[in-house]
Amino acid sequence: MHKRLQLGFTLIELMITVAIIGILAAIALPSYQEHVLRTRRVAAGACLMEMAQFMERQYATAMSYDVALPTPNCQTELTGFYGFAFASSQPTATTYAINATPSGAQSGDTKCATLSLNQLGTKGISGTDTVANCWR
Repeated sequence: MHKRLQLGFTLIELMITVAIIGILAAIALPSYQEHVLRTRRVAAGACLMEMAQFMERQYATAMSYDVALPTPNCQTELTGFYGFAFASSQPTATTYAINATPSGAQSGDTKCATLSLNQLGTKGISGTDTVANCWR
């Protein structure tokens, strides 16, 4: 009897491997995308807190919040994902409210959507989730 030496993979083995990779990708990719959205959201919240600290230092110095929005490094790092601006009619001498509005790839974050922070330290969102979940 003559034995034939088998080299390589059969088509069945190759198709099973492709199917397994496809299943793993279908499970892992949405989880990864959610993680990226959540990470950027946390960074935007931290950036809002940094801006609020600037506003409080401004108030302690001049007894007024009426100043231009600061541009910390975190804001430039989130360019393309969040836009930072004062809420309408803000700031005044005694109040401010800063919003972080998602844009670009981050606009898919409908759970939390726009994050906001005011002079009282009140955190807010415009999405469907809770403030506690969005401001982690």
